[in-house]
Amino acid sequence: MNYKRVLTIQDISCVGQCSLTVALPIISACGIETSVLPSAVLSTHTMGFTGYTFRDLTEDMPNICAHWQKEGLTFDGIYTGYLGSAKQIEYVQNIIAKTAADGCLVVIDPAMADNGNLYPAFDLDFVAEMKKLCAGADYLLPNITEACFLTGMDYRTKYDHTYIDELIAKLCALGAKNVILTGVSYAKGRTGVVVYENGEKQYYEHEQIAGGVHGTGDIYASAFVGAKLRGKTAYEAAQIAADYVVECILESQKDTTHTYGARFEPVLGKLIARI
Repeated sequence: MNYKRVLTIQDISCVGQCSLTVALPIISACGIETSVLPSAVLSTHTMGFTGYTFRDLTEDMPNICAHWQKEGLTFDGIYTGYLGSAKQIEYVQNIIAKTAADGCLVVIDPAMADNGNLYPAFDLDFVAEMKKLCAGADYLLPNITEACFLTGMDYRTKYDHTYIDELIAKLCALGAKNVILTGVSYAKGRTGVVVYENGEKQYYEHEQIAGGVHGTGDIYASAFVGAKLRGKTAYEAAQIAADYVVECILESQKDTTHTYGARFEPVLGKLIARI
């Protein structure tokens, strides 16, 4: 395996097991040099905490990129997560254009919505800008809610294969080369991920575990990136990431006092073994 360098661009919550505090250790554990570009620094994440601090790093992003260019630094993979504004999306597009190595794998997690609703900080103008970023994705990793906002389709909690196929077709029409659609459930008590790559569709299904844990979307995307850059196929990477998230949720359920994130660290060994 060639030693690869990946850049992940998203916020860092100092406490909270999400975004960069998840992406950095997980991708590193997969054996990949992981560079980071924090879009903002928060004392904690925003779910369940109050009075958190927030420092916006938007205007630092182009200066960081300029320094990388001066040093001749490029990246074999670029993975974006939560971005806080349309301006950040614009800067990220520029960073990808200027620092992607030949054959760079661009993975976009359009982290902006869930359960039928946009996150409170976002509006439809942000969605319009996110569509532009998604157009350049080698792999686009939305959940169903995000896919609906990106495509203009109605959000449904009950659906069939035709609905999912239409969502994927419209995501590809945006320009994304391949789509990994998460949280797809065709049967009660079961959920999974649809992998659409090079015109072919596969579905990986597993048990749906009751009770959500904050940050599992970031865990999933990070594990997918790590597995894919280690040479796994998209379907293998999607399967490994899904199984790892299940392990993280099961581990988290052992401690009911740990409510702010998934305990992903104790089961990192299981991810490494799969890689």
